[in-house]
Amino acid sequence: MSVTLLIEQLINGLQLGTMLFLMASGLTLVFGVMGLINLAHGSFYMVGAYATAVVTAATGSFLVGLAAGMIAAAAVGALVELIVIRRLYHRPHLDQVLATFALILVFSEGTRWLFGSSPLWLNPPPLLSGSVTLPGGLRYPLYRLMIIAVGIAVAVGLYLVITRSRLGMRIRAGESDREMIGALGVNIARLYTLVFAMGAALAGLAGALVGALQSVQVGMGEPVLILAFVVIVIGGIGSIKGALYGAILVGVVDTLGRVLLPLFFRQFLPPSEAAGVGAALAAMLIYILMAVILAFKPKGLFAAND
Repeated sequence: MSVTLLIEQLINGLQLGTMLFLMASGLTLVFGVMGLINLAHGSFYMVGAYATAVVTAATGSFLVGLAAGMIAAAAVGALVELIVIRRLYHRPHLDQVLATFALILVFSEGTRWLFGSSPLWLNPPPLLSGSVTLPGGLRYPLYRLMIIAVGIAVAVGLYLVITRSRLGMRIRAGESDREMIGALGVNIARLYTLVFAMGAALAGLAGALVGALQSVQVGMGEPVLILAFVVIVIGGIGSIKGALYGAILVGVVDTLGRVLLPLFFRQFLPPSEAAGVGAALAAMLIYILMAVILAFKPKGLFAAND
């Protein structure tokens, strides 16, 4: 493998990792504050992608579509929290899993009813449709670099909100002792709705950004949701820093595994067999990584509130 190809795959892994961080940060925030297992988080990813595709097609502005995707995901998230999720906080985790799984079916069939089964297509804005030359002569798509930049900016923004703002202080207090902050006069119901909407908005942003790299279709959030759960387990459930480190680790390992493993097995297997074995093992690689990390750090790389 050439050095140029290796660097390109590393950047691809970083891009995948930043997208996973946008998904996982909202998921781990909701679980950390509310103790809620939300299988419907991938549906907000789909809502953001569809809203962005529809509004961009109507207005001709990708930026307006991106804002609409985040707002739509946040609004749907707040509505879901008020109508459904609020009834699940004091229920067993199994009830939460069943209820949020039902929401996946509702969102999928509702989206199919509104937009049909055919995928929608979302093009990157003209300013970001080209490529740039990186050090070493590597040409890389500008839009993918923008996704990395957005992920980094969101990570910094979340860090500042969680550690430096009054809202962040309430979120951290809610993770530690929700009954106490309720006794101190904080409106717990309003805080939960806000946190849930924030997590949904982050998922919607991820869907909106990735929608320009692939088709926007029903069920697009579920495969990403599985990776997001892997990320928060590796990073530490409830930890934003853990979500960032875990997302980058998963993104890089998954991307490099899919490229390097077939090349490795080609050294002593026929090309067709090497491709099959390499692809199969690459699909399991992040789960093997998760098992190894949990064997040594059962709570993940970072405990909650780190």
